[in-house]
Amino acid sequence: MKRSTKITSIIIIFFLIIAIVVIGRMMIGQHFAKKFGKRPPPGIIVTEVVKTNFSEKIESFGTAVSKKNESFRVKRSELITELDLKKYVKKGDLIVKLKDKNIVAPFNGILGYRGITGDILDSNNSIIITLDDNSIIYSDLKIPEIFAPVIKKGLPIKARFSGNKNKIYNGVVYAVSSRINPETRSLLIRVEINNINSELIPGSLLEVTVNYNERNSLGIPDTSIMLEGDKIYVYKVSDKNITNKIEIKTGIRNDGYVEVISGLNQDDNIVAEGLKKVRPRGKIKPIKK
Repeated sequence: MKRSTKITSIIIIFFLIIAIVVIGRMMIGQHFAKKFGKRPPPGIIVTEVVKTNFSEKIESFGTAVSKKNESFRVKRSELITELDLKKYVKKGDLIVKLKDKNIVAPFNGILGYRGITGDILDSNNSIIITLDDNSIIYSDLKIPEIFAPVIKKGLPIKARFSGNKNKIYNGVVYAVSSRINPETRSLLIRVEINNINSELIPGSLLEVTVNYNERNSLGIPDTSIMLEGDKIYVYKVSDKNITNKIEIKTGIRNDGYVEVISGLNQDDNIVAEGLKKVRPRGKIKPIKK
């Protein structure tokens, strides 16, 4: 009897241990399921497909030239008044008084000087005074001949001064040559740039962009697209915040936006950022951009 009782006790303890292990595993499983099984959907930045201005671009370089300019050569010995250069004068204002005449401004502009001729110690040396009307700046550009069919007078342009590339100056194509240069295979054009504050200085190097074929098309941020081989995809977001991976056709890129040719409609919602956090047919918490 004692041996039988001992075996029975061992069996009971064995099953109790198994029961404790099973119950413990069930409780741990329920704990983790409760903690991780009902994670909220990730917050993802989404945006609407909207109409955006797009244009194709031609980039070139040119030198800034003032609208008008004139030079006056005077001898130091003839000066009665001191020269006050780098100032703005209006048409008719006195530029300098000489012994035998006065020099007045023939148009509005900014005074300067180009240099001194002769021996600097010689009182008979000459000073060249310049007058520039910088309210309008012109620049001549050489455009590759392949763009000849699309270059037209009046096309909008944007210019940047090499000394301040953060500021953009607006202008238009002012004139287009009627011939292609056979040596450079280029078309010469002249652009006109608004320079009311005279910030652009004659002689400056300009970076000029000519815009053509302007259009208003569907556009999406370039951060929203996924490249897989030669195909382009985006995540479209449904009304129930479910993501669907769809293929689209795109056109040109302008200023961080991609033109959409097909695959999306205006006002569709798409994932704009955080693509790595998204899975097809997954649910998200949309954050409007």
